Amino acid sequence: MKKVFITGVSGFTGGHLARRLLDMKYNVSGLVLPGESVSDLESRGMRVVRGDLTDADSLDKCLEGVDIVYHIAAVYREQNVPKSLFWDVNVDGTHHLLKEALRSRVGRFVHCSTVGVQGEIKDPPATEEAPYSPGDYYQESKRRGEELALDFFRRHDLPGVVFRPVGLYGPGDTRFLKLFRHIQKGRFRMFGSGKVLYHLTYIDDLIDGIILMGTRPGIEGEVITLAGGRYTTLNEFVRIVGEVLNVKVSGMHLPVWPLWTAGAVCELLCRPFRINPPVYRRRVDFFLKDRAFDIDKARRLLGYSPKVDLKEGLAKTAAWYKSQGLLD
Repeated sequence: MKKVFITGVSGFTGGHLARRLLDMKYNVSGLVLPGESVSDLESRGMRVVRGDLTDADSLDKCLEGVDIVYHIAAVYREQNVPKSLFWDVNVDGTHHLLKEALRSRVGRFVHCSTVGVQGEIKDPPATEEAPYSPGDYYQESKRRGEELALDFFRRHDLPGVVFRPVGLYGPGDTRFLKLFRHIQKGRFRMFGSGKVLYHLTYIDDLIDGIILMGTRPGIEGEVITLAGGRYTTLNEFVRIVGEVLNVKVSGMHLPVWPLWTAGAVCELLCRPFRINPPVYRRRVDFFLKDRAFDIDKARRLLGYSPKVDLKEGLAKTAAWYKSQGLLD
């Protein structure tokens, strides 16, 4: 029975990974912040380790006897926290865990990065070799964390790998809820041409890939993108959401630059009051920037093969939203 340690088990990806590995009869321990509850995972047999990535002392001996570390935890943009915390967790916290992994001689360290480290994709679909081009402080912190992990693997001969997830979605996640609501209520309008490329990854497929990152031999030091089987245009993505909701989507297209300008003004006005602007430029990027990735490396090195078709995954997500009363 392999012993694994997962950070971020209270989150969407980490929680799904823990449940899958528990079902597979792995010996699973999860890092949980003091005060956080993961009773559902405890009831399944997961051992809770109380600690904080920003506090190196709290991680002491937490990886003894561990075969595989899945480092999923991170601070995200949406959490409305000071910018300094992004570096404290995503960079320094990663370093603390890497040092503990080295002391404990873990068999493999799997580090979760993001395709956001590559920023806007200039020549889609992007491979792992596309240059770094982070577009904001979150993406920059994840870039620093990725570079730190890769350098640590090389310098200390720690068996480790990095994966970059793409456009995660599925039941239990709400990052696309606002879009589904707008389409459900007939309020969605496309800004720009809608021809930009978009790439999504269903949660079950991502978990398949993450587990392979921890178990496939001979991939130490690699960076691998994990994404759905195909990318699409924003127009098609929105059309499919309309189909699974049984709603006709408006074909109206509005110019995007007035929205971008409004976002810039809102950010400027809201910043002194430390409130989230109702419109901001990063959200407008949804209509402007290509997000499409080549997963040939994952197929070749991992045997990774996404199984959930985009329409099937979106239908399952819509059904979950409805079951929770989130689209009413």
